[in-house]
Amino acid sequence: MPTLYEQYKAQMSKLADLSAVMATLHWDQEVNMPKNGAASRGRQLATLSAMAHEHFTDDKIGNLLSRMERMTSLDEVQRKNIAITREQYDKATLFDEAFVIRRSQAISHAFAKWIEARQADDYGIYVDALQQIIDIKKEEAKIIGYKDHPYDALLHEYEPGLTTKRISEIFDHVKAELKPLLKKIKKSKSINTKMLQGHFDKDTQWQYGIEILKQIGYDFDSGRQDISEHPFSTSFGPGDTRVTTRIDESDFCNMLFSTIHEGGHALYEQGLPAEEYGLATGSYISLSIHESQSRLWENHVGRSKAFWTYNYPSLQQQFPRIFKKQNLKKFYKAINAISPGYIRTEADELHYHYHVIIRFEIEQMIMNGEVSAKNLKELWNEKYIEYLGIKVKSDILGVLQDVHWAHGGIGYFPTYSLGSFYAAQFYQQALNDRPKIEKKIAKGDPSSLLNWLRKNIHQHGRRYEAEELCQRITGEPLNVEHFLRYARNKFGEIYGF
Repeated sequence: MPTLYEQYKAQMSKLADLSAVMATLHWDQEVNMPKNGAASRGRQLATLSAMAHEHFTDDKIGNLLSRMERMTSLDEVQRKNIAITREQYDKATLFDEAFVIRRSQAISHAFAKWIEARQADDYGIYVDALQQIIDIKKEEAKIIGYKDHPYDALLHEYEPGLTTKRISEIFDHVKAELKPLLKKIKKSKSINTKMLQGHFDKDTQWQYGIEILKQIGYDFDSGRQDISEHPFSTSFGPGDTRVTTRIDESDFCNMLFSTIHEGGHALYEQGLPAEEYGLATGSYISLSIHESQSRLWENHVGRSKAFWTYNYPSLQQQFPRIFKKQNLKKFYKAINAISPGYIRTEADELHYHYHVIIRFEIEQMIMNGEVSAKNLKELWNEKYIEYLGIKVKSDILGVLQDVHWAHGGIGYFPTYSLGSFYAAQFYQQALNDRPKIEKKIAKGDPSSLLNWLRKNIHQHGRRYEAEELCQRITGEPLNVEHFLRYARNKFGEIYGF
């Protein structure tokens, strides 16, 4: 007869299977599904959400957890899995099936309206669906409960243990340090980015992105790339981790850096221990650690001198009319130019954090009841003037640019900046441990870096929490000074101060 822990693993595998089926349908919804399939897809996902909720909140699992919690024979990893499952179980049992179905249907409807609104460049098409999401997320926070701020209840889903207050402190510090750095850059000689403009054939871009993914270590026998309205990565379990990108024939960087970014996410998923499927130790730690992987590959590798020392000649061959007469030094500066822009996913490494802070502040106001979907667009546009000094010209460049709220992802955005801060700290430690990493990248071989990430981060799953892992790897918890030092050094060199 199976042991209690084996019974527990079997139940968690069933739950993971249901989650994988839902993830497959979500992937298809964003990549392949025709417009008129939205309503039926919403019903299908709602049905599966209810099934998963019913399975997980069954008394049988609760009793199984209680029995195992009294056992003294479990090892450290097994106890960690049980503890995390217990927390998730207790939270899930707070919600009834009707709420789970209603939330799933609202998300499917909001996503369809978001797509429609983007195609028409009209926020008005989306506003009612977004308000429905906002109302549901407020209800969710109330059901979960919170001590200081309703936003904390939602934040915990993406970044366990972190609070609104702590993020505000981190962001206030970063804002104070970025301001003088950006002022220095503004006073410096501007960088010419015209070399990045022109016509970039879609098929050529696509193939170049595939080759870049292969180079950084993405396993196409265990994944694939497709096109979607908003780039994303998803995993259906061991052996199937997929990425998407988007291609703009007038903007090569759009495809390039979204591909590397999502590739970084996928490398993390492909490195998780397959034998722990369905368990905490087979899943990622938090979204800030997930984002640390994507931001590390996108910025510390993808925008580095070393990376383009190897790759620039092949880029010149693929787009000779644009890059053949331009040297590497100019290209490196161009892809790292600092200038405020509308789109978060296309933002430079410094202004990027203002994009995140804007969303973080808006999300707090949403949860406090200070803003509704009806007046959210106006607030968004005001904050872009306040933080970035730019006037939003259209909805698609403004409030419609991100898919996260349509997915119900209120509380997600802070993890992007936290991920960048972790990335700088991890990358510096990797260089300390393996000083030849950048020399190998300059020869087209990033495997030393990937192996370091596999050993220090990926293989552990969620055995450790985010700051605990950071402490183990670097000797200290998250310290934004690593990112700020990296930023000052890199852009001081690029801009000559």
